[in-house]
Amino acid sequence: MIPWLDLSDTWVHDLVRTVLIWTAWPTLLYFLAINAIYLVLVLLGFVDTRRSAARRSVLDLHETATAPVSLGLTIVMPAYNEAALIAETVRSSLALDYPDHELVVVNDGSKDDTLEVLRSTFDLVPSSRRLDPGPNITLRSEVRGIYEARDRSIPLLVVDTANGGRSNAVNTGIGLAAKDLVVLVDADSVMDPDALLLAAQPFLDDPLRVVATGGNIRAVNGSRVVSGRVTEEGMPRSWLARFQVVEYLRAFSLGRAGWSRLGTLMLISGAFGVYRRDVLLSVGALDPDTIGEDFELTLKIHRWCRRRRRDYRMVYVSDPTCWTEVPDTRAVLKRQRVRWHRGLWEVLWAYRGMLLNPRYGRIGLVGLPYYWIFELFAPLFEVLGMFVIVAALLTGAVSPVMTLALLGVALGCGILVTVLSVLLEEASGRRRSTTRHLLLMISCSLLENLGYRQLTALWRLQGWWQALRGGEAVWGEMTRTGFSSEAAR
Repeated sequence: MIPWLDLSDTWVHDLVRTVLIWTAWPTLLYFLAINAIYLVLVLLGFVDTRRSAARRSVLDLHETATAPVSLGLTIVMPAYNEAALIAETVRSSLALDYPDHELVVVNDGSKDDTLEVLRSTFDLVPSSRRLDPGPNITLRSEVRGIYEARDRSIPLLVVDTANGGRSNAVNTGIGLAAKDLVVLVDADSVMDPDALLLAAQPFLDDPLRVVATGGNIRAVNGSRVVSGRVTEEGMPRSWLARFQVVEYLRAFSLGRAGWSRLGTLMLISGAFGVYRRDVLLSVGALDPDTIGEDFELTLKIHRWCRRRRRDYRMVYVSDPTCWTEVPDTRAVLKRQRVRWHRGLWEVLWAYRGMLLNPRYGRIGLVGLPYYWIFELFAPLFEVLGMFVIVAALLTGAVSPVMTLALLGVALGCGILVTVLSVLLEEASGRRRSTTRHLLLMISCSLLENLGYRQLTALWRLQGWWQALRGGEAVWGEMTRTGFSSEAAR
């Protein structure tokens, strides 16, 4: 009870009570609904990963890696101020198991020594490769030079451009790609040796229909990386990064696998996606005016295929893993989450014509409604829920027992889904955690509800507000610490 405000036996008390009850129940039902959906997706994702694991057990990847497969592959890697990681990342990408692949690194006007590191490490010389982005892609920055390794056996191209943003850098790389498939990866990432073979497998199995695949994204923080390979999985030392390990597991490892199982894959992460180059050129590749460019590209391909009545598939492949460095400071994480939610709003609004439109099948009738209701509005309901709980406890307008019971149900469902995600991931056999690391992940499932999720909800609302105000979209920098050769204990 607030000491300076006596609400007992007054119309104000009744009003506050009514408002709290009418807001509390919809908020509770919202959280129950979203966690029920998460639960279904997680279970579907587990079924998908188990089937993928069974199929992988009979695949002879060594035979595929040495066979002259029909689809060559170009890795496009935009780089901005990545001097701390770029040499190891490039070596890792060049050493991946795939019979015909090349790497195109686009230095997007870096202010650090990214280009110099590449030049000295790989002995770069001018290349005769010509840039051909096609009629549907407009490049927005000057290409200052195209280089290749002096040793022609190293399939590496490095493009130096004026700073034009990540999307423009990726589009430049696509314009230089010489292979049938294009892989988009970040310069702060390393992939498992067989990642390309596994990510490209759906194209080999169903070459006429598959237009894009997405792979698994996991946090590399705390893991041991030697010569561009994750040799030992670990957990980060900071709790901020640990919470993100659990988030990525819930969203990528099982969540997107569930969507793919339903034939409604809505997002292929810009950190690891494989596309047919001819499709990228046809749709205009990435939109440099959209900050949520990976989400926009996925929807753009869906729309392009649906409008042409093309029989197509977009597939999430749970086995190939790309390891990426996640933010370990609050300032960098805030910029990331603000950017993500701003991009979500901009893309959903730009493609609002697909919402509930039968022409776009499951994408318009299932996927987009989910993203509008349970992704875009999620932080609003989380903040509203916090306000309702605090107001109820302070005013005494609602029984504290009832208030805490509602809170327990809402948080309990979320914790249950997250813990189940962790356990199912372990059961799938794709993660090899120690007992200590497993207990840490379960602890994160509990502790992330005590401040972390609420803080990220506020940041996401900030991104939404920036989009509504129409302020300038800023990508922001992420400070890199480099890959560690020692795993966290």
